[in-house]
Order: sequence, then structure tokens, then C-alpha cells
Amino acid sequence: MFSQTAEYALRAVVHLAEEAGERPVRVGEIAQALDIPQNYLSKILYKLARSGVLTSARGKTGGFQLAVPPERLRLHSVIAPFDDIGERRQCLLGRQQCSDRRACSAHARWKGVAEAMAAFVRETSVADVSRRMAGAAT
Repeated sequence: MFSQTAEYALRAVVHLAEEAGERPVRVGEIAQALDIPQNYLSKILYKLARSGVLTSARGKTGGFQLAVPPERLRLHSVIAPFDDIGERRQCLLGRQQCSDRRACSAHARWKGVAEAMAAFVRETSVADVSRRMAGAAT
């Protein structure tokens, strides 16, 4: 459903919510823990920092941290810099013109799935999908 880049971004942010605590975490630590290529992850994390999802610090004690508490950070904010999950739904079959009026053969079924997925990422917080956060709530 998401691009590989958006998936890596989401995994990294959830990892930071679960493991980081109060200290910045280096790219290499995250890459190793999640088995993601470090150079690729570095670009993703810097883009998330530019979009306000993460903070970054350079130097010996540097790394990345969440800029927003996981309870207030929506999945949409993490995915949006990489994938367009929003108001304009993409045709499942890749057609340029696909709407209720000019529907492709998958339109009726895909519309409900796509709308549910968009609602899920808008309404779900990082804390909702974090093991540590979810375990604390139960």
C-alpha cells in the first residue's frame, strides 16, 4: 500500500518511539535494528526532520528523536513526505481519469478500501501502533 520509502520511514519512527527515550539515536543504530540500508535511511530521516516529524543533532551525542510526542504524531505526518495519501485517491489500475462518473472496473471496491486507509493514517497515532506505547495502555 505504501512505497518502500514510506514504509521505512514509518518503521524508523515507530522504532524511535519504542526504543529512543530521551536520547538521540544514530542512523546506524536504527538501520541495524531494522535491517534498512544506512545511506537510504539517512536520507529518509533527514527528510522527516525537515518536515518536523523528527529533530536531529550532529556530533558525538547526536542522532534523531521524535519532534512530537508519539501520542500526537499521526501516521499521515510520517508518510506524507513520501507518499500522497490524501484527498485525491489514485486509481488502482493506474488510469488518469477514474471517478464515480468515469469508473474503472475496480473503482467501486477500491474506493472504500482507499478511503478507509486514508482515514486510518489520519486518525492513528504512532503511539497507537507502537508496542511499548500500546503495552503501557493496556
